[in-house]
Amino acid sequence: MIDIVAQECLTTLAANARQADENAVWPAESWQALAQAGVLAWSVGADHGGDSWYAPALLAGYEQLASACLTTCFLLSQRDAAVRRIAASANERLRSELLGSLARGERFATGGLSQLTTSRQHQKPALVARAVGDAFIFDGAIPWVTGAAHADHLVIGAVTDTGMQVLAALPRDLPGVQVGPPLDLMALQGSLTAEVRLNQVGVDQRWLLAEPVESVLVTGRSGPGGLETSCLALGLASAAIDYVAEEAVSRTELRESAENLNQERRKLRAELHRLAHDRGTTEDATALRTLANSLVLRASQIALTVSKGTGFLRHHPAQRWARQALFFLVWSCPRPTTEATIAHLAPPGECSL
Repeated sequence: MIDIVAQECLTTLAANARQADENAVWPAESWQALAQAGVLAWSVGADHGGDSWYAPALLAGYEQLASACLTTCFLLSQRDAAVRRIAASANERLRSELLGSLARGERFATGGLSQLTTSRQHQKPALVARAVGDAFIFDGAIPWVTGAAHADHLVIGAVTDTGMQVLAALPRDLPGVQVGPPLDLMALQGSLTAEVRLNQVGVDQRWLLAEPVESVLVTGRSGPGGLETSCLALGLASAAIDYVAEEAVSRTELRESAENLNQERRKLRAELHRLAHDRGTTEDATALRTLANSLVLRASQIALTVSKGTGFLRHHPAQRWARQALFFLVWSCPRPTTEATIAHLAPPGECSL
């Protein structure tokens, strides 16, 4: 794969990856490395001072970043998801105000949309919005917000009193916005993922990204927004695969397994970039996600097995990769993805002893 990210940036991320995973502290040095390498401008349009990278190049960059530090790349993915929502908005004034500063790293935005997609879908709406003139009053909870305490803006979605959905770029410093403590995650602690509560927060027209519609989110995308999760899984798998390949240089019994993993990685990468270029179907994206989940789980466990007892020590990256791989079983998993992953992990047939 062609190098997309400056080696100095990747070295900084890798050096701080353990700290970013274990400590609920903003990874300032790693984020600064992204800014210095120009990464924060990738997903912003040229008309707002960004680089307007096309989808396959973005995904190639994400893969390299995730291989170096999944926590930092996860933060970037959530920021870029917020950037895409802002860029797609018809609110030209808000686009002009936010996108340039996001490209330059002067602001940080993140998303709070899981309540409209995968979280708490069998309960009453977690976050509601009531129209008051041209403004809305938001009330309720956003269960998963990555980088919440560090964010200047939260791209949020709520259900209105008429059953419609509305999007807004919520300033975090508005009265009534309460960011909870970082959730005690088993990995990626530095992502500062937290619940955010809105207590009768008034949001005027200036901050609206979309007027109320029946379904404000475009689902089933297979561009960078729909494929990012699979890409980050592939990046983490690559870290483990490269470790196994390095060990195989002196351990001949590992060479066949290392080559098999590498071949699988190449095939998944080719399919990922094909879908990013051709914008395939929802079914294509779900199938790819299932295979990416499988690869990252197996590759990380093989790396842990290869590293033997040393890999189970806290300082060794193999244990971190194995823990982080489990994240892909719960992150952004709508029902079709969950069902496909379970079916892949539990194929039919009886155990032969």
